[in-house]
Amino acid sequence: MRPKTFISDLSKKIYPTTEMVKGSNIQEGILQLIQKDYPNFSDENYLSITELNIFRQIYLSDFLKKETGELSALEQSVKKNKAEHHLITQAVDMDENSELTLGQKIADQVATFGGSWSFIISFFIFLAIWIITNVFLFLNKGFDPYPFILLNLILSCIASLQAPVIMMSQNRQEERDRERSKKDYLINLKSELEIRLLNEKIDHLMTHQQQELLEIQNIQVEMLNEITNLVKNKKVR
Repeated sequence: MRPKTFISDLSKKIYPTTEMVKGSNIQEGILQLIQKDYPNFSDENYLSITELNIFRQIYLSDFLKKETGELSALEQSVKKNKAEHHLITQAVDMDENSELTLGQKIADQVATFGGSWSFIISFFIFLAIWIITNVFLFLNKGFDPYPFILLNLILSCIASLQAPVIMMSQNRQEERDRERSKKDYLINLKSELEIRLLNEKIDHLMTHQQQELLEIQNIQVEMLNEITNLVKNKKVR
């Protein structure tokens, strides 16, 4: 005749035979958790459903904590990448606002003033004053009579000096644009790498969660089967 009770190999307590579970029928993850506290427990040993449910709860709690920790680590990684991205864009502004030499400042100011309406209006006023002074005030017998040879010389000198200065400013602007293009390329490259890394993390996380959810479902099915067996045994009695 089959005994109605058995002794658990974990607590050495007596339980009904209906609660007896063999180690080989326990899921691998839960069995490893049991063996951490009870190293001598093997596939051939027995424990009760009550004791097994305790370790199941511990296993599920550890799983939830682990998932929360993984999400937190992923959030920290995203924040770190976002901070690095900010540093790259900030470097562009730092390069533009870097200290300029005296020649570069003069070239920028000349190019800015030479391409403005202030220069055009003031230049026309200067020409009008020059022409009126020599033609009407000095009756075309002053220091620069018509056809204004001195004025043409001054204008030629201004044009010959202004052109290379403006070219200097344009060359420096081209260098700045090239540096900006390099930084834009680095930003785009970093964004592409981050997107790839994020996709890999999402794929890994989904695969990992699917495996864990399947494991949880197996545990729930086992518990439901055990409850069903207990109910059947009570009805038989």
